[in-house]
Amino acid sequence: MPARIKPVHHYAKYAFTVLLVCIVLFPIYWMLVSSFMPNSYLMSLPPHFLPKNPNFANYIKIFTNNQYLTFFKNSFLVSSSTVVLCLIVSILSGYGFSRYNFKGKGFAMTAILTVQMFPIVAILISLYTLYLKWGMINTYRGLILADTTFCLPLSVTLLKAFFDTIPRSLDESSKIDGCGRMRTLVSVLLPLTVPGLLAVGIYTFLHSWDDFLFGLVIMQKDTMKTLPVGLAQSFLGEYAHDYASMMTFAVSASVPIVALFIFFQKYMIAGLTAGAVKG
Repeated sequence: MPARIKPVHHYAKYAFTVLLVCIVLFPIYWMLVSSFMPNSYLMSLPPHFLPKNPNFANYIKIFTNNQYLTFFKNSFLVSSSTVVLCLIVSILSGYGFSRYNFKGKGFAMTAILTVQMFPIVAILISLYTLYLKWGMINTYRGLILADTTFCLPLSVTLLKAFFDTIPRSLDESSKIDGCGRMRTLVSVLLPLTVPGLLAVGIYTFLHSWDDFLFGLVIMQKDTMKTLPVGLAQSFLGEYAHDYASMMTFAVSASVPIVALFIFFQKYMIAGLTAGAVKG
């Protein structure tokens, strides 16, 4: 029998999908290609979509400048510390909300989730005034606490959902074996919530790594600025912009995030979906 000819709309569907994917990926392609161009060539008209004589001059400029490396160090320090602090607080909070019944429990959970409803810009002035009185401007602990505050609502909710899926019979069995609450949490329950812990850790790291407003307001010294703030203030001037170096810096800053997502995406997706469906 002759092969059936597929209707036109079948091919149109695939063509539209390919076009949509190209539109979505073009900014990433342009950022990557621009990092191998000199600024004069990048700004010339008509635009060049392929680099001419590509080189690593922009990358050498970035990674041989101590100031730019300091931005990376600050971001790693703040993001890693935020992850550790957020995990500790959210584990204890999620466990408490899951295993204990107390007066005002529902109100407390609602209040925690309400924090995430407010945009960051709505509290920046109050936060700056408070930090100024407490001497926390230009301190790592100030930025870490600010980032942790906005990561905790989702983290606590997610881990509570995971603890809810674990049968209470495990707690009772551990108690019979002589384990206290903390021993039960660390030795029995936490190994069962690894997907949730990874999901919380990745979410917190991404939020802290990409944070701009908190870093801009709290960190005012050049030696303490994080990557997003350093990127904006180093290459965007009042009369001239160094787009080539900015794109190079953006590519370098994106590598840790891409690597993190590639290696842990299955754990992150499993953690988010399991916590949402079973909770």
